[in-house]
Amino acid sequence: MTAVSMTVKSYQNQAQMLFKNYLLADSFIPYTSILGGILACKVAYDLTQLISSFYIKTYPGLTKIQRVEWNNRGISTIHAIFVSALSLYFVFWSDLFSDRQLANLVVFRSSALSTFGLGVSVGYFLSDLGMILWLYPSLGGIEYVIHHSFSGIAVAYSMFTGEAQLYTYMILISEVTTPEINMRWYLHTAGMKRSGAYLINGVVIFFVWLIARVLLFGYMFYHVYLHYNQAMSPP
Repeated sequence: MTAVSMTVKSYQNQAQMLFKNYLLADSFIPYTSILGGILACKVAYDLTQLISSFYIKTYPGLTKIQRVEWNNRGISTIHAIFVSALSLYFVFWSDLFSDRQLANLVVFRSSALSTFGLGVSVGYFLSDLGMILWLYPSLGGIEYVIHHSFSGIAVAYSMFTGEAQLYTYMILISEVTTPEINMRWYLHTAGMKRSGAYLINGVVIFFVWLIARVLLFGYMFYHVYLHYNQAMSPP
């Protein structure tokens, strides 16, 4: 092995140790995940802009603020897909919050992955809130500011304390409705309000909203009722 190869190998090992011992250490995960979420939002914005410029014929003809909102909705769509998929995994498939696990109370369970996922969402809420405030009120009024502020605070609290992460993920499943709502805006902005795609998307919104925003919340309240003693117990 040459001296150059040994030097490269040494730097590679040091980088791996730094990544493992610091960036992925439990105490650093909340901060690295938030930063990662913010950086992912920037990448999603740029990718949406790039892809739309090449493949969406109506995109170049939009106003500047419409293009900004178009790209911004690309961020929220990607975040919604990520967090709703992760939430479905934790709520229905992972053993982390299963009643079969008797290690500790379900309301105080967390893992590195569950904390990381919430951190990415905090990064998204911070990024989106920043854009809303920067271009206020073009991307949304005071109701958007209030929604993102309270959502970000609630998710951040669960992330930093490790409390009620199960119920936080149950609520975040409702993000599954966001891609359909964004698609409705895309089709309307692209002049396709009278198309079959617009009608089909509307039907999908109705059923997804019914399941994720109505029935699922009923399930969550029932779960809280079954675990009420745990929910009221001190950590």
